[in-house]
Amino acid sequence: MTELHIALRREAGSSLADQIATAIGQSIRQGSLYAGARLPSWRDLSIQLGVARGTVRAAYERLIDEQLIVSQGAAGTFVAQCLPVDSPPDLRVQANPLPELYQHPFGERPQVFQVGVPAQDGFPGKLWSRVAAQAASQAAMATVSYPDPRGELTLRTEIAAYLSVARGIGCSPAQILITSGYSGALGLLVHGLGLQGKEAWIEDPGYPLSRMALAMAGVTPVPIPVDTQGLDVDAGIASAADAALAIVTAGQQAPLGMTLSLARRHRLLEWAASRGGWIVEDDYLSELQLTGRAAPALASLDRHGRVIYVGTFSKTISPSLRLGFMVVPPALASKMGDVAAALAPAASVASQLALAEFMRKGHYLRHLRKMKRMYRARAAALQQVLPVPAEAVSMAGLALLLHLPQGCDDVAIVRQAQAVGLAPAPLSVWFADPARARSGLLLGITNLPQEGLEDCCARLMRLIGPGAGQEGPPSSSSMTDLAI
Repeated sequence: MTELHIALRREAGSSLADQIATAIGQSIRQGSLYAGARLPSWRDLSIQLGVARGTVRAAYERLIDEQLIVSQGAAGTFVAQCLPVDSPPDLRVQANPLPELYQHPFGERPQVFQVGVPAQDGFPGKLWSRVAAQAASQAAMATVSYPDPRGELTLRTEIAAYLSVARGIGCSPAQILITSGYSGALGLLVHGLGLQGKEAWIEDPGYPLSRMALAMAGVTPVPIPVDTQGLDVDAGIASAADAALAIVTAGQQAPLGMTLSLARRHRLLEWAASRGGWIVEDDYLSELQLTGRAAPALASLDRHGRVIYVGTFSKTISPSLRLGFMVVPPALASKMGDVAAALAPAASVASQLALAEFMRKGHYLRHLRKMKRMYRARAAALQQVLPVPAEAVSMAGLALLLHLPQGCDDVAIVRQAQAVGLAPAPLSVWFADPARARSGLLLGITNLPQEGLEDCCARLMRLIGPGAGQEGPPSSSSMTDLAI
């Protein structure tokens, strides 16, 4: 049933019934009340507005006469199905937020080459539905009280056990907070660490949403270049030695895919310990390493309590869960729990309970093994049919990075690709420093068709034009500008 928000002015020259009818009619004509929407009963709306039931009845009768609503007796009153809707510009559908980063419309099935989403056909729908139904029943029967703002203890316990085995991190459930994905964790950290007015290292190229979130929170992002060993820590010290924070994708650098070297890891930890800085380890792919064994988490080497580990289930299960987590050092656990309680307590108890059961019964680890096999096969298939030299592409997490000639407009190519059903991502938008930006396409390997992949590649290459992949990755002498 639709909830109506109607402001009545008893001192106005028009009757209350006319005011109610005018407000509802305007909402219908503007499209705010959609065709078929059920309206509150006379009794419910009269109680909500503090007027007599006959006043609401008179308003509804006027709207029925205008053919804007229809009464279906005991079934209720509904907005008419055939309406001349005239939506003003401010109510029309607007473009996606961050259109250069999120080219694909939200809520739609993933397209070929789309990055950042797991395989549609790899999601264990039937199993998850069964687990989710049991969890929803458990949540509905639970005590009516506020849940723990840090997240359900059962889920935090399962995550702690998983991290100990899979990522080499020893932690207690008290150090874990459940968040609404990586963005939710970053929002809590910006407030909890008191970063406003300070500087933060970000990888360049690196996740655009991180630098945007920092800037919105009054933190100055300082782009630090990456090379074949990952984040150049010495360059960071030279640029902003007293920065309060460093955000790194140590396991698989986003978007280029290299692993932060052991020497760089120790150097970064030394910097944080000596300067009192914090390190956010964005482990966005967890152990979904397609080649070789996944490197232990940077947090597993932390002996001074400076690393905050952030994980998410968006890439391993589904982004629609909106579930992530962070592991904070013991000294921060109490404070971050307070911040979560005040600003962003963990939501959706039912989803948390479902995920906890999914992990407890071993489904999560089996799911990861299955997805690794699937992604390896799809990456190999794409490399085989993509008509470019082998040296022009490289694996970057769950994407194949195709280098384009310098000056090639990768954003324009992506827009054209959308029109023919393809959804690669432009590399250039990941760079904070335009002078260092390079052109390329990230071709996601998670949602590739079993048939017709060669045709998809041919369509993409026609958009790129001659010379695609001829430049290849930068030489070793230019790795300070970009590395693969």
